[in-house]
Amino acid sequence: MSTTRSPPGYCAAHAIPSLRLTNKNMFILSTPPTTFFATPTPRVPFLSSQPSSSVSLRSASTPSPSCSSITPKVESKDNYLVSAKHSPANMSASVSSRTFLNAQNEQELLSGIRKEADAGSLPPNVAAGMEELYRNYKNAVIQSGDPKANEIVLSNMIVLLDRIFLDVTDPFVFQPHHKAKREPFDYYMLGQNYIRPLVDFKNSYVGNMPLFIEMEEKLKQGHNIILMSNHQSEADPAIIALLLETQLPYIAENMTYIAGDRVITDPLCKPFSIGRNLICVYSKKHMLDDPALIEMKRIANIRSLKEMAMLLRSGSQIVWIAPSGGRDRPDPHTGEWVPAPFDTSSVDNMRRLVEHSGPPGHVYTLAILCHDIMPPPLKVEKEIGEKRIISFHGAGISVAPVISFSETTATCENPEKAKEVFSKALYDSVTEQYNVLKSAIHGKKGFEASTPVVSLSQPWK
Repeated sequence: MSTTRSPPGYCAAHAIPSLRLTNKNMFILSTPPTTFFATPTPRVPFLSSQPSSSVSLRSASTPSPSCSSITPKVESKDNYLVSAKHSPANMSASVSSRTFLNAQNEQELLSGIRKEADAGSLPPNVAAGMEELYRNYKNAVIQSGDPKANEIVLSNMIVLLDRIFLDVTDPFVFQPHHKAKREPFDYYMLGQNYIRPLVDFKNSYVGNMPLFIEMEEKLKQGHNIILMSNHQSEADPAIIALLLETQLPYIAENMTYIAGDRVITDPLCKPFSIGRNLICVYSKKHMLDDPALIEMKRIANIRSLKEMAMLLRSGSQIVWIAPSGGRDRPDPHTGEWVPAPFDTSSVDNMRRLVEHSGPPGHVYTLAILCHDIMPPPLKVEKEIGEKRIISFHGAGISVAPVISFSETTATCENPEKAKEVFSKALYDSVTEQYNVLKSAIHGKKGFEASTPVVSLSQPWK
């Protein structure tokens, strides 16, 4: 494993306001470029075996046939030229600068960053972050041993830096319910292809694949699926999608993430967030950072809650939420990574929201292990623009059977106790699955780490 530094993560349970609509209160990156401007084609339908994106970044050895990688010639980048007026209504009104798209090599790409910084088009801190991101991404991809690593890095970073620059000059504004932007530029594939070369698929695993298939069947019946999950890095959405895209491209592309404000404001994260379906919230951890913005954040969270309710009423939704309200961190004394504790009120708010939505709803627990690829800062930081670490490493996800609130809390004497018992049952399930993934990946036991509760597989093979 190698470590070098990268952009903040999806998380967020603490941000969901109370169901009384009073106050109170998540996301990522991806792999190399190839074709990012899509022709108007429909997205992946249920049971489709191939995603419909024709715009993609250059990919390293891709285990998934559903996300094809076209081997691009770095010289030809007209196909990348797109976008535009970065508003929710129109993403294709203007043309992005050729500064990065015209780069033929690493030297020209890095000099382009400095050129735009000197011209005042890039804030110094953003320019420094872009250059750091390039170097750390390059080091991590080279560690994969891919013979085309340098070509992959250059082609991916040309497109990513162009997208970052475009957003700095014409910032995209996220709505409370953001739908992934797939045309004319495919931001979803930007994320997938950027992260793919960082994943050691030989040492990655999916736990209980039949349950993921079961979830898709329920979605086809109009049911809603809620994934109560731990949260490790801003790469979480891409990791989930990459490990599922071969067998379940619909789930990979259509999952909605509860996302904190940091991943929709950090310039190095925004292009990846634009490519995901999001319910945007302000995390309780950062609610009080600026007293002047508290009321605005509270009102915004209420709007997001209403959008979530409307989304669930439509049925066939799969929603990911991290009830911890943030990314996992290592124990300061032991250095061991464990899922961060779940916030009981966040779990209960989400449960009640699902129960009152109309269509049948099911709560599953999801464990994810991928912190090695993009570990967060050791402590929660207030300022946007954290130091970035990037590595090539194995990753894993696992899902457990539906956990019923009524069955889990049948013997509880009062509602408050029932909330605590249910939240603990969810957390314990995530922790149990996480430990199996940890044994398989960090303990190098591979498939032998499987237990009666978690059966490991590699569905991309």
